[in-house]
Amino acid sequence: MKTEIDHLPSKQQGELERIKQVLMEEFARSIERSTKDVKRNGKILKIVLFGSYARNDWVDEPENGYQSDFDVLIIVSHSDLTDIADHWYIAEDKILRDPAVGRTLNIIVHTLDEVNRALSRGEYFWVDILRDGIMLYELPNHALAIPKPLTAADAYEMALAYFSEGFPAIQRALRTVELQKAEGLEDAGWRKDVAFSLHQAVERAYACYLLAQTFYFPRSHNIKFLRSLSEDREPRLVQAWPRESKLDRRRFELLKRAYVEARYSPNYEIGIEDLGALAGSAKKLRDVVEQLCCEKLDQLRSDAGL
Repeated sequence: MKTEIDHLPSKQQGELERIKQVLMEEFARSIERSTKDVKRNGKILKIVLFGSYARNDWVDEPENGYQSDFDVLIIVSHSDLTDIADHWYIAEDKILRDPAVGRTLNIIVHTLDEVNRALSRGEYFWVDILRDGIMLYELPNHALAIPKPLTAADAYEMALAYFSEGFPAIQRALRTVELQKAEGLEDAGWRKDVAFSLHQAVERAYACYLLAQTFYFPRSHNIKFLRSLSEDREPRLVQAWPRESKLDRRRFELLKRAYVEARYSPNYEIGIEDLGALAGSAKKLRDVVEQLCCEKLDQLRSDAGL
């Protein structure tokens, strides 16, 4: 795995150095507060930059609503250290508010055993990280496994299983949206229910795409993160979400917040026109995901000679 980020502009290099510093400082504070030995003795084994900034194909047009996120994998010594709320939320929030960091950070946290098991199975997501990722920090003597490539037939069966389960789940969520809309969008309660169901449809669409394409889905309900992770692999997914205007970006933020606030916050409000626009985007996303997954299945089926 590469270790240098000198292909990046100095600004992004400085941002990554700041991110690494905050992650390690806040993790140290987190484990100091723990009463469990396994947590107090916990370690960060590796911090890996992956995605567009590692591959050198990022986009940096914040004025148009298009700016690649930093994607970072943190490998830790024990599964108890992977919980975002327990050990990483404060660091994420601090980085989000840090004026020295000018773009969004997405993190995934796994143990070395989890990563090595996935590599030994040849799962595409992890093989890509091993090939393209950049090591920002590494504790010695904790080697990553050598990937064992999947056979084309095994890859096809796995992708088909994920798609066969995932795509109907998208359809059910969108059907739920239609049933809820029929109850009358003049009622704020029904509008909130529709917003939550739309969030579920979008989350399921990204889950279907990522699992069928990479065999990996992060432990997250944050659809902005899922969108970033998916669009980083496939630019055609961008077309589902207009983002040039503030209104477009506000609507997506409303949908992102719906997972919690549409269910639990009395102050969450969303309009009929907002829901109409978001439903249109969710259906377009479903259609693009279906096309991409069918293309992938056709390719894998051909490779396997089936």
